[in-house]
Amino acid sequence: MRSEKDFKKLTILDEKEKLLRMKSKEVTFPLTEEDKELIERGIQELTYSQIEKYEKKYDLRPGMGLAFPQLGLLKRIIIIVHEVEDGKFDNYVVVNPKIISYSDEMIAAEEGEGCLSVNRDVAGHVKRHARVTVEGFNIEGQKIKIRAREELSACFQHEIDHLNGILFYDRIDPKHPFYTEQEVRLI
Repeated sequence: MRSEKDFKKLTILDEKEKLLRMKSKEVTFPLTEEDKELIERGIQELTYSQIEKYEKKYDLRPGMGLAFPQLGLLKRIIIIVHEVEDGKFDNYVVVNPKIISYSDEMIAAEEGEGCLSVNRDVAGHVKRHARVTVEGFNIEGQKIKIRAREELSACFQHEIDHLNGILFYDRIDPKHPFYTEQEVRLI
């Protein structure tokens, strides 16, 4: 990871920006140096945002995923930094991601979802597939396949939605914003 002295906070678009409602374009390889730099910075910022000392020091909102449209670029690239145990992270960078299969079982984050582009609390549950398989490419252009479950599965679905101009609260049912444990497994 980049050194802390190189850290410079990213500018993340707010939900009011029209660009966040647009569909992103497929990316061709090789990636530009600008894209690689943004990916590195995104991994660093997402990691720091999940470590209390850095979160406070740099005034970061905790987040685990970021899609390029949130950085003002309509490119199909997502970054996920998943804390697998205290202080240990798995990084996922997927270019042109597609969900190729998913479970019938549905889950929802009990506390609801948040988004680095949505600077307010939005009440309601977002139904997501408990498991997904995502195909795409790594930064070198090699084909990759990732199987994700639970929180990581929900994050992949959330970030891929960004590539299609969808924000998480679009998926909250206004007539039935909260589910019971009998309707959806809450995580």
